[in-house]
Amino acid sequence: MRVISWNLLHGAQIPPIKNQEWQKSLESAAAAVAKNYHPDFIGIQEVDYLQPRSGGVNQTKLIAEELGLKYWAYLPSLIGTPGERWHKVKDFEKALITNKFKQISKEKSYGIGIASNVAIKKLHLKYLGRSLVGMPLLIPKEDGRGAKFIYVKDEPRMALIAELENGVTIANTHLSFVPGVNIFQLNRLSSLMKHLPGDQILIGDLNLPGNLPTKVSGFKSLIGHSTYPSWKPSIQFDYILARKSAQVTVKVLPTLNTSISDHVPIGVKLKFQ
Repeated sequence: MRVISWNLLHGAQIPPIKNQEWQKSLESAAAAVAKNYHPDFIGIQEVDYLQPRSGGVNQTKLIAEELGLKYWAYLPSLIGTPGERWHKVKDFEKALITNKFKQISKEKSYGIGIASNVAIKKLHLKYLGRSLVGMPLLIPKEDGRGAKFIYVKDEPRMALIAELENGVTIANTHLSFVPGVNIFQLNRLSSLMKHLPGDQILIGDLNLPGNLPTKVSGFKSLIGHSTYPSWKPSIQFDYILARKSAQVTVKVLPTLNTSISDHVPIGVKLKFQ
């Protein structure tokens, strides 16, 4: 089973360009991921849904279709636009959007998504909280020359967990960038997953460097590649983890610069014993 994790940065090109053709650039990046990884499952973070800033598309659906993955689900972590006006999701169960839904929300939102070629038996939605304080973060400059620090408020953090028909349970998440808060969220998610069936995988942008996730949770890392920043990767923030007790054979797939996002996607080929 080929499993991929990819922080999209809502499909923004790096370095930024004026008049980006948002849908075209996302389709091109997704096509490169499909060719490089041939994924069976992908978890995506920093995903836009009907946002004017990124072409007004359902990015989860677009990526699923480009990768040839039949089953997909998108979970908003907030309604509105991060960094601008937004409000909390009142009912996550009602806010969830999947390939099964004919009637879908017309509210612009932002969150996380998954897509799979293995049927999804059951979905679990877990709210992990948020930090009350923000932090200065490094982002690319608008002219594409270097980077700058801006103060960013934290946002609600979620986990979208899929029990698959093949017996594997995969959680996708994007944890807080605030130190300490992300460790609390990771341990909370790890504890919640103990009650779920099957071989367990946890993927996503964990905002924890130095292989910290393996030191503070019951999971082990299956890949050790730097993933950020995409123009010169030097830090690993994105992980694919398995339970420390898991008997699994792992083949690490090569990293890929897709020309969008400040993160590079990562992937592994797994075989459980």
